[in-house]
Amino acid sequence: MLVNMTDILAEAEGMGYGIPCINTPNHETLRAVIEAAEELHTPVIIDHAEVHNSLIPIERMGPEMVKAAAAAKVPVCVHLDHGKSYTFLMRALEAGFPSIMFDNSDLPFEENVKRTKEFVDFAHERGITVEAELGIMASAMEDTHEEADAEKRILTNADIRNFFTDPEQAAEFAERTGCDALAVCFGTMHGIYAEPPVLDIDRVKAIRKAVRSECRIVMHGSSGVDFEQVKTAISAGCSKINYYSYMAKSATQFAAKKIEESNGTIAYHELQEAAYGHMKEYAKNVLKTFRNGK
Repeated sequence: MLVNMTDILAEAEGMGYGIPCINTPNHETLRAVIEAAEELHTPVIIDHAEVHNSLIPIERMGPEMVKAAAAAKVPVCVHLDHGKSYTFLMRALEAGFPSIMFDNSDLPFEENVKRTKEFVDFAHERGITVEAELGIMASAMEDTHEEADAEKRILTNADIRNFFTDPEQAAEFAERTGCDALAVCFGTMHGIYAEPPVLDIDRVKAIRKAVRSECRIVMHGSSGVDFEQVKTAISAGCSKINYYSYMAKSATQFAAKKIEESNGTIAYHELQEAAYGHMKEYAKNVLKTFRNGK
């Protein structure tokens, strides 16, 4: 069933578990994630990132995501990931998305507040939930959230600390904008990590305590983070957990191995179905882990 973000995240936080938000930029990944959630009888969030749109336009993939969510046997929220431009936000709404991330984190604080609040007011009048971001989510090598020709950076844990979210600013931001969820930075980044990340869990707890209770706390860049650290972050107050880069990389490595094992004779449709099966099992492991024993 198609649901909005606030309903499932409120229940998740209340019960102490996290809901994965997984990019589904193609049909195989979409099938894999929803079927994994159905088999485990647990809600999930699927999203389409603006930076992936050059590969599969939202006008083509978006309606398929909404249709699959509506037909699912479990609650599924369809979400726009890292929407940057008003034009693209409108395209997501036209595709039927009930949840939007409007990412102005690269702007000065006051401009971020202004632009986010304007969109929150617009969206809430239409029953749309909004995620925002405060602090800058850094990028690493093989970052699927960067354009193909963008400069890549390898950042150490010490570098990442420069991007951390301030708890007091987070509280002010959530109050002034009225956003439904807030992505914060406390030790993660997008892409493949240069070294094992170390999360500042005390910062998560401080942010959760400072931010108004109706606003959910979001963790981006969780793939590649030790699952025990992710579970600790969930217990500290993160109820929406974005996960994708390592799942995508794992599927690529699986496909490469299948091609090698067949000496290149495997048919495309066979490879496609095998990769779909691999991704479904991967997604099930993520979903089970993020349930945090609940």
